[in-house]
Amino acid sequence: MKNKKIKLYLDGPAINQINEDFGVQIDGYTFNPSLFKKNGATDYLEYSKKIIDACGDKPVSLEVFADDETNMIRQGQLINNLGKNVYVKVPIMFTNGKSTFNVIKRLSNENIKLNITAIFLIDQIKELINILKDTSSILSVFAGRLYDSGIDAEERMKEINNFVHQNSLCSTLWASTRMSFDYIKAEKIKTDIITMQIDHVKKLKLFGKEPLKYSKETVNQFYNDAQSSNFDI
Repeated sequence: MKNKKIKLYLDGPAINQINEDFGVQIDGYTFNPSLFKKNGATDYLEYSKKIIDACGDKPVSLEVFADDETNMIRQGQLINNLGKNVYVKVPIMFTNGKSTFNVIKRLSNENIKLNITAIFLIDQIKELINILKDTSSILSVFAGRLYDSGIDAEERMKEINNFVHQNSLCSTLWASTRMSFDYIKAEKIKTDIITMQIDHVKKLKLFGKEPLKYSKETVNQFYNDAQSSNFDI
């Protein structure tokens, strides 16, 4: 991964995995309540503090989970106070579908670093761009879930990247990766950041592997598994 032009964030590692050597530079970390649950967290703030300690001075995005303006703002302020490297993740909308615009505006006006998450449409970004254009906010587009919907996420992301870069100081982030090759797609269209879970990050070291050699290794794997299982026909 020499001369990489995109920042690589690790998405949702367990605390003991944060400083693991994956053979590639990790530039930051992202988390959400679902990943906290998966990792067995019970006390949200205490677990967040442990994450921040493990991440050192690299940027770490931690998400609010309230579903009303007052409590979402309060949670954002509390999370922000946990560390100077913290980005407060705010979902683009409440569970009822209404925009979190007022929350984002309030927290941005308090100079809190933000990561706006669960973005699917450029129109969602256009609604916010005037209040975020002079900030270092991260705009997280769920490219993988767009693919799940049968939509060409690369084309959508390219349009979003162009708009954001032409109209703001914000960074774009390719989220919910579905395969390691998403790294190449995201870099090609000038996405600023991609966040990937560990299984995908580990496969980045395979980039450049000679296909015929990989083919032979694959055949050997299948053969050895059949032999060790004592299969017989």
